Amino acid sequence: MGLFSSDRKKDLDKGLDKGLEKGLEKTRENVFRKLSRAVVGKSRVDDEVLDNLEEALITSDVGVDTTLRIIERIESRVSRDKYMNISELNLILREEIVTLLSENNQQELENFSAPLPKKPYVIMVVGVNGVGKTTTIGKLAYHFKGGGKKVILGAADTFRAAAVEQIGIWADRVGVELVRQKMGSDPASVAFDTVSSAVSKDADVVIIDTAGRLHNKANLMDELSKIKRVMQKVIPDAPHEILLILDGSTGQNAFEQARQFTAATEVNALALTKLDGTAKGGVVLGISDQFKIPVKYIGIGEKMEDLQIFDREAFVDTLFG
Repeated sequence: MGLFSSDRKKDLDKGLDKGLEKGLEKTRENVFRKLSRAVVGKSRVDDEVLDNLEEALITSDVGVDTTLRIIERIESRVSRDKYMNISELNLILREEIVTLLSENNQQELENFSAPLPKKPYVIMVVGVNGVGKTTTIGKLAYHFKGGGKKVILGAADTFRAAAVEQIGIWADRVGVELVRQKMGSDPASVAFDTVSSAVSKDADVVIIDTAGRLHNKANLMDELSKIKRVMQKVIPDAPHEILLILDGSTGQNAFEQARQFTAATEVNALALTKLDGTAKGGVVLGISDQFKIPVKYIGIGEKMEDLQIFDREAFVDTLFG
């Protein structure tokens, strides 16, 4: 009996988020193929199955450390239950991964119309150029506005004309206000003007773009720290969320970016983009586990609606069933 029987797979498919299923199709097929191969010809979970499972998870970009944690948990369950068949392994794998993700104390946003803990709720967005940072900001603005919230964007990546231009296009497309200054302006000054405008105009959400540079971590840290200090002159506890955008299609390279940015600033939320074009979606599990930072959003397509609030149970169900 395989890890996924055809009937069981059909039943699971009926309950899956079809948008999520389509967006994670490449990763799902990759994981499904490797897990099925790991248990082929087996009727019970033994050391060989666990070794094969370990290899399947590692080669699915879950990461070595996270994989070992998952395998240890499953080994504990196997030793406690004495005998476990392959069908049970599927359920236990899902349970243990969901538990692993829940240990990040994630306060999940139910939907974009749900009340936010602060008003205005200030999100400072960080990440290297090319990961989909500005696009994610535009999509967040679209969703929050659709949820009935007044949104103001701040173009604090003042070192690239393309960045200011791109966020301006998104602001016009979504129909939200954008605060910007001329090229080369002090990013902290843009952030100050943005949060000041948000307070005066009774906005619900402020999203601040920042420069995506990693070549000099000390300068990056100084710049982000200055932006935070200046915003706090207006809103003492801002930013409420420092959202790191990572390109899920880069696999293990996304780990290194997470390492760099978490060392430079106090990241407390993650967004993984471009998951629809890759078989490396397992990186979501590894990054969330290794850095103990909750994944808050995932990008599973190009349309505005394809940015989703991360639902760990739906994500694990989609990948593992």
